[in-house]
Amino acid sequence: MKNFEEINKHTFGVLFNAVSEGIIVVDTNQTIVATNQSADETFGFSKGELKGKHLDILIPKEKHTVHHAHMDKFLQHMSHRQMGQGRDLFGRRKDGSTFPVEVGLNPFELKDESYVMAMVIDITLRKQQEQEILLLNNELESRIEKRTQELQIAVEGLEEEIVKRKTAENKIKESLRKERELNELKTKFLSMVSHEFKTPLSGILTSTTLIGKYTDTEQQQKREKHLKTIAGKVKYLNNILDDFLSVERLETGKVNYKYSHFPLTKTLNEVIYDANMLLKEGQEILYPKQIDDIVLYFDDKILELILTNLINNAIKYSPENSTIEVESYEEGEMVHVLVKDQGIGIPENEQKHIFNRYFRAENALTNQGTGIGLNIIKSHLENLGGKITFKSKQNQGSTFHVQIPKQ
Repeated sequence: MKNFEEINKHTFGVLFNAVSEGIIVVDTNQTIVATNQSADETFGFSKGELKGKHLDILIPKEKHTVHHAHMDKFLQHMSHRQMGQGRDLFGRRKDGSTFPVEVGLNPFELKDESYVMAMVIDITLRKQQEQEILLLNNELESRIEKRTQELQIAVEGLEEEIVKRKTAENKIKESLRKERELNELKTKFLSMVSHEFKTPLSGILTSTTLIGKYTDTEQQQKREKHLKTIAGKVKYLNNILDDFLSVERLETGKVNYKYSHFPLTKTLNEVIYDANMLLKEGQEILYPKQIDDIVLYFDDKILELILTNLINNAIKYSPENSTIEVESYEEGEMVHVLVKDQGIGIPENEQKHIFNRYFRAENALTNQGTGIGLNIIKSHLENLGGKITFKSKQNQGSTFHVQIPKQ
């Protein structure tokens, strides 16, 4: 029996020292009672030198307080566990140098005494490798970030290039659209000029021919009738030419406005007087009431042009036995003038084009007109701080509303 125990004791000693991990056994007072060869070599002590020493000799001084607290807690609830989970643990060599360790605690009892066996592994190499991996990861992340930034710059450059190309493409499309519109305007202009000039010129030629046939004195009345026709046609042609000149001056910015103080009644009386010569059978113009005190500081020739165009249009596009109503009132710093008719109106789907140059609604094509009068009015009013709007319903008439600044 004794030989067997000696054999077991000898075998245990061999195994104890053969383990590659450092083994340190302490009692409940943290006094070292045994160490194996690996532990002695790891901490730089000779065989048996640690026996009887307090465990603090193997722990950095700055960690003593924390270690005691954790050890006391462990001794109260002893169980097999990994020490320092979530924390970095360090051992202290005999020469005072420190190194990272990994510790496993294994409590056990022998002859009614409690002990703790600590399995200690020097993890310096592992930590170095982890640090190297961390550095490599950081370097890789840095490279990735740099590459991402380069790609982002490249993408932004590409996006900018795409935007530039789209902008250039849009400019080309816009130029082509404007060119098409210009060609359409030229076509409309030539067609309109041909028609608008041909009709009055034919009338002038006919009246001139007929005048030559009325040689007798008693035929004077017939001559006067044709002379009046010629004068009317010439005036119409002159108005068309004035409109073309107005468009040219507006486009080149050569319009010189002449401001003066004048009563609204002065200009309105002249316009309505001339318009009465154009009235169809049964038509009448209702004059606005209570406007004697309205005084403007405006270009009276431009105002005459505006009112003449609107009232003449109302007459032209209204049937016989209808009423053209002119209203006016002051509101703040603006003077409002409204021209209402009972005419053909403007189709709803064409109203958005009504102020476009050369535009004429489908239901107005049989009437004489250039399609530039309203465009000229709108341009002048905008230049002078005014405004023009309208409401219209097909076959029920239109109301054009002009706002003119008093000052």
